[in-house]
Amino acid sequence: MAAAMELSAHYLREKLQRDLEAEHVEVEDTTPNRCATSFRVLVVSTKFEGKPLLQRHRLVNECLSEELPHIHAFEQKTLTPGQWAREQSK
Repeated sequence: MAAAMELSAHYLREKLQRDLEAEHVEVEDTTPNRCATSFRVLVVSTKFEGKPLLQRHRLVNECLSEELPHIHAFEQKTLTPGQWAREQSK
């Protein structure tokens, strides 16, 4: 089980990037006092190609299955590289 001290934006970013072979990951600690219990993440991965939102979120949740019980609020946005490129050009 993940130790509470491991729950950092950096730790989550590394794990998501590695496990989901993501080409872009943003993790923001949204806890008011930065005590690492609320996070907002953006993950861009080819693993999301052709998958509906629910399946994409399930992949993220499975990746962080040890950490999520310790996180009180978790907001995620999952995009394919194509969707991310379109969003960047807005």
